[in-house]
Amino acid sequence: MPLAVYVLGLSVFALGTSEFMISGLLQPLARDMDVSIPQAGLLVSAFAIGMVVGAPVLAGATLRLPRRTTLIALLAVFGLGQVAGAVAPSYGVLFASRVVSALACAGFWAVGAAVAVSLVPPGAKARAMATMIGGLSIANVVGVPAGALLGQHAGWRSAFWAVAALSAVGLAGVVALVPRTAPPTGADRPLLRRELRIYRDGQVWLALVVTALSAAATFCLFSYLSPLLTETAGLAEDWVPTVLALFGVGALIGTSVGGRVADAHLFGTVYAGLAATTAVLALLAVTAHLPAAAVGLALTLGVTAFFTAPALNARMFDVAGAAPTLAGATTTSAFNIGNTLGPWVGGLVISAGRGYPAVAWVSALLAAAALGATAVAARWHRRTAASRVVAASPAGADAPAEAAEPTG
Repeated sequence: MPLAVYVLGLSVFALGTSEFMISGLLQPLARDMDVSIPQAGLLVSAFAIGMVVGAPVLAGATLRLPRRTTLIALLAVFGLGQVAGAVAPSYGVLFASRVVSALACAGFWAVGAAVAVSLVPPGAKARAMATMIGGLSIANVVGVPAGALLGQHAGWRSAFWAVAALSAVGLAGVVALVPRTAPPTGADRPLLRRELRIYRDGQVWLALVVTALSAAATFCLFSYLSPLLTETAGLAEDWVPTVLALFGVGALIGTSVGGRVADAHLFGTVYAGLAATTAVLALLAVTAHLPAAAVGLALTLGVTAFFTAPALNARMFDVAGAAPTLAGATTTSAFNIGNTLGPWVGGLVISAGRGYPAVAWVSALLAAAALGATAVAARWHRRTAASRVVAASPAGADAPAEAAEPTG
C-alpha cells in the first residue's frame, strides 16, 4: 500500500471516532441534555443523515477540484464541527453540529476512497479500502472506548474536544503526505453528467440495498449496546469502554481478514459475513441477560460485521467503476442509510417497551434481509457476466456460461 493510503486511514480514525463515540456517551449525554436514551441515540442518526446527503452532493460539487485540496478543506470543516459540538448549549445545536460534521466527513470518505483506489493496482482495490476502513476499526478499538472513558470522568464534551484535536493531526498528515494530483483533462476530465449514468444500472442500486441493510443490522444494535450491557446484562457502566474496545478489536480483525480474501472471493466474503452476523445477533437476543455471553458476542459481532465491509466497498467500485468518485460517495451513502435506519428502528423498539433483546432480534432480521439481497445480486452478476462472455465469443450462444462464474 502507498503511504498516502495509510494517511487516509489515519484521518478516517478521527472521523470514525466522532461518528460512533455517541454510543459510549448515551447515558451521560442524555442526563446532561435532559433527553431520553432514544433521543440521544438519534445523534447517531443525525450524523448518518449528514453522511447520506453529503457524500453524493459534495462528491459532485468537488468533482473537478484538486482532490488533495478538497480533502484538506473537508477535514478543516469537520474539525470546526467538533468544536461546535463541544460548546453546544442545547440538544438542537448539538444535533446541527453533528449534521455539519457529517457533511464534511461524507465528502472526505467519498473523495478519499477515490484517491485510495486510484493509487493501487486494480487487483488491490479491496485491500486499499480495507486500509481506510481499518482506520474506522481502530476508532472502534481505541477512539470510541476512549471517548466513553472521557465522558465518564471528564464530561461528554471532552470527547468532542479530543476528536477536534485528532482531526488536526489528520489534517497535518494529509497536507504533508497525500500527493498532489493534476486534474484530468480532455476526454478523461470528470463530468458529473457522465458519472450520474451509473444510477441507470440496477446492480448499483442493489449493491446500495445490500450495503444499507448490512449497516442497519449492525448499528441498530451497536447504537444501544451500552444500555443493553448495563440494563439487560447487568454490567456496571465502567465495563462499557472495555466492551466497546472488544467490539473494535473484532472489527479490526474482521476488516483485515475480509480485505485479504474479498478481492478473490467477493460474494463468498459477503455471504459468510452476513450469515455469521445473523447468527450472532440472534444468539445475542437469546443470551443478552448473561454478562459473559453479551461481552463475548459483542467481540464476535465486530468480526462478522466488518468482515464484509471491504467486499461491499469493492462491489460498488466493480459495478460503478466508470464513476469512481460517485462510486465512493454511493458506498458512503449506503452505509449511512443503514446507520440512520438502524438506530431509528432500534429506538422505536425501545420506545415501544420491547426491551434491548428485541433490538437484537430486529438487527438479526435486517442481516437476514441483506443476505437475501446478496443472493439476488450474485445471481444477477452471473447472468450479466455470462451474457458478456457469450457476446464476446466467436461461437456466440455456444460459449460456455460457466466461464463467467464469479469467484466466491
